[in-house]
Amino acid sequence: MIINLLHSAAAFCLALTPLALPVPAAAVVPVPAVLPLEDAVGKLPVAEEDRTGYTRDSFRHWNTGLDAADGCNTRNEVLLAEAVEEPAVAAGCKLSGGKWVSYYDGVEVSEAGKLDIDHMVPLAEAWDSGASTWTSARREAYANDQGAPFSLVAVTARTNRSKADQDPATWMPPLPEAHCRYIGEWTATKLRWGLAVDQTEAEALKVYAEACETTIVHYNPAP
Repeated sequence: MIINLLHSAAAFCLALTPLALPVPAAAVVPVPAVLPLEDAVGKLPVAEEDRTGYTRDSFRHWNTGLDAADGCNTRNEVLLAEAVEEPAVAAGCKLSGGKWVSYYDGVEVSEAGKLDIDHMVPLAEAWDSGASTWTSARREAYANDQGAPFSLVAVTARTNRSKADQDPATWMPPLPEAHCRYIGEWTATKLRWGLAVDQTEAEALKVYAEACETTIVHYNPAP
């Protein structure tokens, strides 16, 4: 009888004990970083570049952008975000009027069609620097990245096409006053996406960083 009472008590205690449920892992939230340019450049991994297998079609762009319901693709959303005078928006996200300033050359532009949306780190350069190992979805996210204000920039078609797929070792904006900002944004983009630099590029960035000692780099690691 005593044994039966003990069994009954044990069962009663188990009934009162809450079930041990698995605790969900905390979501990993990217931590913003703020660094002097020289320190930011020092964080970039150095590796040889390899363009094997690259095609521009490896990076799908322009997609429906941040707001799929606004009728604007990524290109037009960037144009709207960077306009210094807001353009009129007609059906189909057709833009008219407005004004932009291309910071690469300081030129004012009043026709959206005369602007290119430049990938701060060109698609081919991203491929060379690590994006060749990404999934197609991550490459699409990179090509349409509006999560940082420097990833995509509206500039004159002339400067964008002059830049092509070059890094700062061989191309810089024609406006000297833009150089420190450009190097900071190039470095921030590579850090945001975990991209490497080759030796020549790293050396060029270090030279510019010494001349841009007051430049601060802000970036969030890409999700």
